Amino acid sequence: MIGFLKPAAHKEMLPENKIDPVYKRLRLQVFLGIFLGYAGYYLVRKVFSLAMPDLVNLGYSKTELGFALSGVSIAYGLSKFIMGNVSDRSNARRFLTLGLVLSAITMIAMGILPVATSSIAIMFVLLLLNGWFQGMGWPPCGRVMVHWFSIRERGTKMSVWNVAHNVGGGIIGPLAILGVAIFVDWQAKLYFPGLVALLVAFIAWLLIRDTPQSCGLPNIEKYKDDYPDSYSEKFEEEMSAKQIFLEYILKNRLLWMIAIANAFVYLVRYGVLDWAPLYLEEAKGFSIEETGWAYFAYEWAGIPGTLLCGYLSDSVFKGKRAPVSIIYMVLVTISVFMYWTSDSIVANSIALVCIGFLIYGPVMLIGVHALDLVPKKAAGTAAGLTGLFGYMGGALFANIAMGAVVDKWSWTGGFMVLLGACVLSILFIAISWIQEIRGHNGIHH
Repeated sequence: MIGFLKPAAHKEMLPENKIDPVYKRLRLQVFLGIFLGYAGYYLVRKVFSLAMPDLVNLGYSKTELGFALSGVSIAYGLSKFIMGNVSDRSNARRFLTLGLVLSAITMIAMGILPVATSSIAIMFVLLLLNGWFQGMGWPPCGRVMVHWFSIRERGTKMSVWNVAHNVGGGIIGPLAILGVAIFVDWQAKLYFPGLVALLVAFIAWLLIRDTPQSCGLPNIEKYKDDYPDSYSEKFEEEMSAKQIFLEYILKNRLLWMIAIANAFVYLVRYGVLDWAPLYLEEAKGFSIEETGWAYFAYEWAGIPGTLLCGYLSDSVFKGKRAPVSIIYMVLVTISVFMYWTSDSIVANSIALVCIGFLIYGPVMLIGVHALDLVPKKAAGTAAGLTGLFGYMGGALFANIAMGAVVDKWSWTGGFMVLLGACVLSILFIAISWIQEIRGHNGIHH
């Protein structure tokens, strides 16, 4: 990687007596940096969904808006894989901050420029750009995680970090309400979160550092005396894009299996999340305030659900990710059915909270699993592969097909799609579990 994004150079080792206190301080600092930074990405990722009821009032159909919204998923899925590979060869601090600034500017432009919401084509292009910049968020966080935290603590640390999804995603409901109240303008739902995201990008820049070696510290395996079975000193060396893909991604059967499962998990996640504001207002009679707070509750319910999921996979199932994901997805299936068939606002809100509590666990565990399966210099690419399937398969279908299915077969058709995806996600996770038990992960260090 050249120029501005080049990985931070290794510095001369600090004196022995300074290593421990500096390591402890910087581990907390970089963790806080990637947590806030990734929450910032979520402030501007899905705000378009909150503006969809206003756009329906302007005459756009659900099919059209689903197409526009698909721009995020198309670009994000490709970007998470391609930019994940770039991120493996970049300075995480600069990479994460750059992506967040560009994403925020895109959504500010969408809210402020009248031409931005004048046609589906323009909205699609802007959301496509936003999706590409959004793909620059997860991979540098994965790079920081594998360089600063050892393998035996990574499951728990990742479950805590993963809560950033929900903090950022949950805040956009109240932020949108606040923005509309301040500016008396529905477009504030788009540009106000973008302005807040720029501030978050600056804070992330101040906190994040690239690798321990760039701060005069030893690698995390040496510091923690926690070496993976397959560890080699060459894993500390930067690798080429070709080497990462051919040696550690292409031949890894277990990684491909969890990537397919991820497509169905994401279909459920975004099939519920992206259409919740419209579904609740149109089919269930929620007001804008009730919808905003239900959206908030859905996201924030994911916090205890994700933490519990990480704890169960580390402590109860001894690092096995699949059993917990299967349990969670069975309960998601029940909750989706309840969300569809309930009539009262209270019952709908409870069902939405249950889905939120449960769906982020499997999302997080598939990401952790991907990091576990490859050397740390390939972390962004491995996570990018699962993201490629999640977004190009699941989220894209949730955007385009859900709109078209609901237009043609009403919300009943939409919920049949969601329940089918629940069942298929359970099936593929179960297949990956069987392969894992047999030791067929297809990886050769």
